[in-house]
Amino acid sequence: MKNIVVTIARQYGSGGKTLGQMLARQMGVHVYNREILKLASEDSGINEALFNQVDEKLRTSILSGLMTRQYTGELFTPENVAFLSDNNLFNYQAKVIKHLAETESCVIIGRCADYVLRDYDNVVRVFVHASPEYCRQQALERGSYREKDIDKYIQKTDKYRADYYKYYTKHDWYDARNYDLCLNSERLGYQGCVDAILSYISIRFGEEKE
Repeated sequence: MKNIVVTIARQYGSGGKTLGQMLARQMGVHVYNREILKLASEDSGINEALFNQVDEKLRTSILSGLMTRQYTGELFTPENVAFLSDNNLFNYQAKVIKHLAETESCVIIGRCADYVLRDYDNVVRVFVHASPEYCRQQALERGSYREKDIDKYIQKTDKYRADYYKYYTKHDWYDARNYDLCLNSERLGYQGCVDAILSYISIRFGEEKE
């Protein structure tokens, strides 16, 4: 097997992005998070700001309309009225994610990558979670939000991610069956999570890995 890709879905405050970066360093590969938005913008010619507006969240107009729109891979061209739609923005991100999985070993954070790559046999799908108290403390240590606002922000962010996942996959973001590993970062620690993923890769792929 030429490439091994690790996708990481994560609760806000669980440290999924941080341990993803740690994992990428230990594997000697790139980690892709918001970089996917830039790559999708370059590929499609659509302004990156539009991708930022719907980054792992749905607009109100979609939430009040169709309950789900399962991803099928269809891309709309500039001549199509749906070219700038949320669905097409997702489709271009998915195109980038598939290209990465086909061309290099890497770590991909969020953006339904586990579902987009569901038919790829070189993918390890990880969900990182922790207790509300732990996520709250980690979020506070970042210092970006006032203590009285942080609980609401965490709940809102996780709801955005869960709704986004449900809309494009028709699956529950929290369902362990979507993933190969569900890791509690509070109990294992970031390095413990990284070690668990690397052990899984070694056991599953053995001599096939690079």
